[in-house]
Amino acid sequence: MKTKILGLLTLLTAAFTLPAVGSNSVVTDQGAWCWFADPRAIHYSNPAGTIDMSWIGYIDVHGNIKATQYDFKKKEKKEVLVRSYFQPDDHNNPTFLVLPDERVLIIYSRHTDEPAFYYRVSKRPGDITDLGEERKIVTKNNTTYPSPFILSDDPEHFYLCWRGIGWHPTIARFTLPDKEDNVKADWGPYQMVQSTGARPYAKYHSNGKDKIYFTYTTGHPDNEMPNWLYMNVVNINATPTADGVKINPLLEDIKGNLLSTISDGKFKVSKTQEYRDKYPLTVVDAPADRRDWVWQIETDKTGNPVIAMVRINDKKDVHVYYLAKWTGENWRITPLAYAGGHFHSSPQTERCYSGGEAIDPQDTNNLYLSLPTYGKHGRVYEIWKYRLADNGTVDSKEQITKDSEKNNIRPYVLPDSEKSPLRLGWMNGDYYYWIVKKGYPQGFPTGIMCNMAAFPESKVQPKSATMKYTSKSEPFEQTLIDIPGFKYTVDSKYRPIVTLDGKTYKSSNLFISSDNWATNANGTSGDYWPTTGIEYTLTFQYDGKNLTVLRDGAIDQVIPAPGFNFQRLVKALQ
Repeated sequence: MKTKILGLLTLLTAAFTLPAVGSNSVVTDQGAWCWFADPRAIHYSNPAGTIDMSWIGYIDVHGNIKATQYDFKKKEKKEVLVRSYFQPDDHNNPTFLVLPDERVLIIYSRHTDEPAFYYRVSKRPGDITDLGEERKIVTKNNTTYPSPFILSDDPEHFYLCWRGIGWHPTIARFTLPDKEDNVKADWGPYQMVQSTGARPYAKYHSNGKDKIYFTYTTGHPDNEMPNWLYMNVVNINATPTADGVKINPLLEDIKGNLLSTISDGKFKVSKTQEYRDKYPLTVVDAPADRRDWVWQIETDKTGNPVIAMVRINDKKDVHVYYLAKWTGENWRITPLAYAGGHFHSSPQTERCYSGGEAIDPQDTNNLYLSLPTYGKHGRVYEIWKYRLADNGTVDSKEQITKDSEKNNIRPYVLPDSEKSPLRLGWMNGDYYYWIVKKGYPQGFPTGIMCNMAAFPESKVQPKSATMKYTSKSEPFEQTLIDIPGFKYTVDSKYRPIVTLDGKTYKSSNLFISSDNWATNANGTSGDYWPTTGIEYTLTFQYDGKNLTVLRDGAIDQVIPAPGFNFQRLVKALQ
């Protein structure tokens, strides 16, 4: 069994080689994301001019949640191992939130089968290469697709939206992380709406002040024919009081008409003419013979919502992209492009998976579409930029990727990146299924690319030493390195521990992977299949202040080590 898994691992790794195209470059050769948990990537630069960073998050087929940090001041790119041994499912990509103190919160969850969120907070402002210990938020309901927000009318909290109670759009308010990175929910969670469909799919966007806009479908387009598209607004209704800020969020339609007080109960929606007549300002699109799905919601410069959506025919073999824009009085829905059918290599499943579309948050007339395109390698999904005129018509088209060997899908524009050279990311590669499982052992062997040329390699490299380590098949305690003042051990639960001058530093990441999902797991049913016998490359780097431990090139631990005798470690590993 292990031989089969390692053989598959070799095949997958060999397939993960992505060439740079023009000014585009590879973020990672192993990584994927879904499009319902956002922001999956973000840019942040502060007014003081001390931080200029982009972060891009993803998960790989081995169950590793990772993030790449681009530091534009130092011209450095670094990959961080956020969490090892996780459910290997592309729904589990991490999302980012910059806190008021400029630390970065990274939050993620398993798909469907565990009522909990996990998160880590950076120890330093604007730098995720050194993360605090993993923390867990336990809930009573499903936790999929986290989307976090901070609103200036309530700066002491963050709001989290996700697919939760009853598989429906859910919201809660949390305190900001304290000195130990702990948070707690002090309002909610509450289910916001109740659909006649089993699983509404929602996308969220905030004005940053007092409102969260969200658009959602009747249900999954596989199961709903027709499938409608709706939009509501969460108004946090912040009212200053003597004892702080009183929050009583309301659910409203697009013109501010009250639909419900969220804490009092869910608002019921349906796809009937009676419902549409009663609540016309909640319905974006009500097709009679199409299955709607949604990709993104933003607001334009006037504050009007703009929605990237797709209409799919009954047979699910014709997908057409549209842009829905609120004019102030009605929804103007513009056809954009024929999107083909499903993009992936498994025609028997997920036939509503389009290549994807993205709105530029800084200019909602700019759209990025994944379109079937003929080139020298035949029919491949390429990324195109569409520019719309103010009246909604397509003004221009520009091909971003050309003559690709593999599909380019699920584009995403980094929020707040208008002054950054890194604006756009997308997945590239083959794709078989959204989870690694017995029926689809290859899962999602894709990488992530971006529109920016790679940073030049720094001429000044930190001191480094490397060793190979293969995780054993039984829990055990093992010392890998033992020199005066320094130990590197693995405890009985596969957790690496650095002991430096008598002080211990535990990693949040285990020395096991999730590769056994490929031959054992059946889906999102609470599977845990730890895989041992995996070889890791451990690299130790020292800059005179900190000792950094990397696993297969991704940062695992950063340990303060002034005066550390690094040469002694180098000799021990020779």
